[in-house]
Amino acid sequence: MAIQTPDLPTRARAGTAPDGASGGTRPGRRRLREQLTTQAFLVPIALVLVVLFVVPLAESVYYSFTDYSGSSPTRHLVGLRNYRQIFTDPSVLTGLGFTLLYAVATTLIVTVLAIPLAVILNRRFPGRSLVRAAFFFPAVPSMAILGLVWTFVLSPLSSGVINSVLGGLFGVGPVPWLSDNTLAKVSVIVVGVWAQTGWHAVLHLAYLQSVPRDYYEAATIDGATPRQQFFRITLPLLAPAMTVSQFLLLINGLRVYDLPFTLTNGGPGYATFTMTQVLVQRGIVEADYGLGAALSVIFLIAVAAVLSLQLSVTRRLERRFR
Repeated sequence: MAIQTPDLPTRARAGTAPDGASGGTRPGRRRLREQLTTQAFLVPIALVLVVLFVVPLAESVYYSFTDYSGSSPTRHLVGLRNYRQIFTDPSVLTGLGFTLLYAVATTLIVTVLAIPLAVILNRRFPGRSLVRAAFFFPAVPSMAILGLVWTFVLSPLSSGVINSVLGGLFGVGPVPWLSDNTLAKVSVIVVGVWAQTGWHAVLHLAYLQSVPRDYYEAATIDGATPRQQFFRITLPLLAPAMTVSQFLLLINGLRVYDLPFTLTNGGPGYATFTMTQVLVQRGIVEADYGLGAALSVIFLIAVAAVLSLQLSVTRRLERRFR
């Protein structure tokens, strides 16, 4: 004899408990648990950011209003004295000017050279891998090593490599590559461009290799010239790579220290002084941590402003190319 059982609710038959029972889980609670789990992974990152950035920044802001020397435990508030001293120091103003010049010049020149170089390296020709490696090689050694090597190459004495070649072939006297203010600035920028062009060309090359060949084949069928293909296909599709490349170039240019220091030691005079070199000189060598902290705060604001402007411009260009 079969036993009749009443129909159970749908949730009971499906193995779930009604709302409020211990066996069930509401969708809202599940989403909340997932959000808390996701945010828990962000806690270590937030702690690292606070410890390595927020706390040192707060301390720098505080020390910038003091006469802290780094050795004496006592310190006194001096108000805006350090900031006023910065804008009357010729080495600081010269360092800021050359840093901006170096950053902007290397960014523009490397971008102009790296994109056509990437297009050339993307073609098929004998020894292509060797040529790519040769252009990438200057990015392998540190800038300090490159600066020391180029010091010998650009030596203003007649024994320098370039001056020896010019004197032997053309009878030209020694050129003051590193002892003239203008030539020293040009030399530092040229070496910086030489060291970074190959790396950024490889960066653009990686983006180029992801472009489908169908675009170029269709453009060729439609009668587009290589110049039209470059400006209508290649350049717009390289816009994301240009954003990344220029961002990295600006960061490296604004914080440059090792190349001018080893190549010219900031000279002649203060011609190739950089902001990072001024920070080291004033804050560490001369043990004026209050002034060094004020310099770091101003430099941080300047870097943030320049990078924000650069990102705004490049994003507008990306939207225009789309």
